[in-house]
Amino acid sequence: MIKTTKKLKNNPAKAEVSKTEAPKTEVVKTNSSKPTVTKVVAAEAIAAAKPVAVVPMPKPAAVVPALPMSTPAPKPAPRNVVSLELVKPEAKSVAVAGSFNEWKPEKTPLISLGNGRWKGDLNVKPGRHEYLFVVDGQWLPDPNAKESVANPFGGTNSVLIVSE
Repeated sequence: MIKTTKKLKNNPAKAEVSKTEAPKTEVVKTNSSKPTVTKVVAAEAIAAAKPVAVVPMPKPAAVVPALPMSTPAPKPAPRNVVSLELVKPEAKSVAVAGSFNEWKPEKTPLISLGNGRWKGDLNVKPGRHEYLFVVDGQWLPDPNAKESVANPFGGTNSVLIVSE
């Protein structure tokens, strides 16, 4: 409560004391995490106030999380397509195994072109590669290879040189 003292004009000895209430403040809890503070104003102030239109506030735009920036994938090492052919009329299955496919013939089977001709197109990195044909389970060097080297099993591996 606030006390105000005024001196009267007609009687300087007497003073008038009026009591006015201080504005009250109350805390109103809502569903949100932050409390809302409301001031209660004296009735005279409310009566003197001009009417105010209530305008709904627009909802804030939805916040969309930014996607993490991605770095471009590293470019794969350049590869060259190399065709290998073998003529084996009696063969039922032909594959090629070498340093370019971890010596796994099942990774590169050759296709029969008919009349005993077999062909395979390989994607091979540039460099020097050793290989063998696998004909019906038997490992054989390429009779058309320009170069061959001894292997640790007592046989020879064919050599394929792929330039960039």
